[in-house]
Formats: sequence, structure tokens, C-alpha cells
Amino acid sequence: MLDFIEVYRDHIGQWLPELLWASLGTLKLTASSFLLAVAIGLVVALARISRFRLLRAVALVYIDVVRGTPALVILFLVYFGLGSLGVPWLTFNSFSGAVIGLGVHGGALLAEVFRAGIEALHRGQTEAALSLGMTPAKAMAYIVLPQAARTVLPPVGNYSVGLLKDTAICLLIAAPELMARAQDLASSSFLPMHVFVLAGLLYFVMSYPLSLAVRTMEARFTHHR
Repeated sequence: MLDFIEVYRDHIGQWLPELLWASLGTLKLTASSFLLAVAIGLVVALARISRFRLLRAVALVYIDVVRGTPALVILFLVYFGLGSLGVPWLTFNSFSGAVIGLGVHGGALLAEVFRAGIEALHRGQTEAALSLGMTPAKAMAYIVLPQAARTVLPPVGNYSVGLLKDTAICLLIAAPELMARAQDLASSSFLPMHVFVLAGLLYFVMSYPLSLAVRTMEARFTHHR
């Protein structure tokens, strides 16, 4: 055990700055993918509860197909598959491909979360808003969505924690993130266990504050329900 720890004394000065810099890439990737997933999820959720049958069908197909496909497969399809078509605007660098792949996958997961949150509200509130002269769009924007947000915040927070850890798979398309840099250092130093333990600690440092925030939201939601 002492020998294991002794290795860090010799290498921590080199490893830690590089892994911290890569951690910033992981945070940027997480934030960008999260915002895209929320945007896609909200649009798909609204389509899912639309009165138009075609929109509902398209949304349902998207959710079923994407939820049934591993995130890694979607990453490969976006980064390698679309790029092989030779269309310039469908060719992405590793970061953009990772953001789009994770965002598309997360959008399907969040769509069902948002749909459940919206449908949990009593329809009488929407009907009351419409009776006051609001359009359906305004009723959704000013009455339904603000109240639904309170319901969906905890599961969306849990999703963000999982997303941060899921960014590790993006090393397979060489995205600039923590796990990719850890793998490079492990290969060059021939000390994979030491490097990956340090990377695991950094993932914990990044994800633990998010976990605490989610617990706080869940506690407040339970207290005010």
C-alpha cells in the first residue's frame, strides 16, 4: 500500500495539472450536452402530448428508438456515420460529435420526464387559463411549464449526475475530456491503476456537489408537496 502511494509523490505534479485541465473539458462537455438534451427533451415532450397524431407518432418513434439504442452507438453514428457521408455540415469534430450524440440520447430520456411532469398537473389549470383568454401556447409557457419544472427538477438533476459520468465513453471518439487524457497518461507512464484511481477521484469531486444539489431539491420538493 505504501508503495502504491509512493508513486503519486513522484508523478502527481505532472498528472494532476493535466487531469484538472481535462476535467474542464468534461464539465464543458457535460454542460453543452445537458443543455441540448433539455432543449430536445422539451420539444419532444410537447410533441408527445400534442393533439396532432403525426407529431405524437414521430415523438414516440424517436423516444423508443433512441432509448433502445446505446449511447455509444449513437456517438459512433453521429461522429463516424454522418461524417462518412461527405456532407460538410454533417461532419463534426470530436467535441461537437460528443455533444450531439449525448444530447440526442439524453433528449429521449428527458422527454418522458418532462411529459410525466406536464401530465401530472391537473387539466383544470390549463382550462382556467384558456377561459381567461390565454392561447394554448401562453397557457403552456406561463402556467403549465413553471409548475411542471418543480416536479421534474429532481429527476433532471439525477440525469445531470449520470451524464457527467457518461461522458467517459466519449474517449472512444477522442473527445477532449478527463477519461481520454487519463488513458493517454496511463499508456505513457505504464501505471494505469494509479492514473485511473486519480481520475476516479476527480469524477467524484465533480459529481458529488451535483448529488448534494439533487438531494436538496428532492428534500424541498417533498417538504412542500
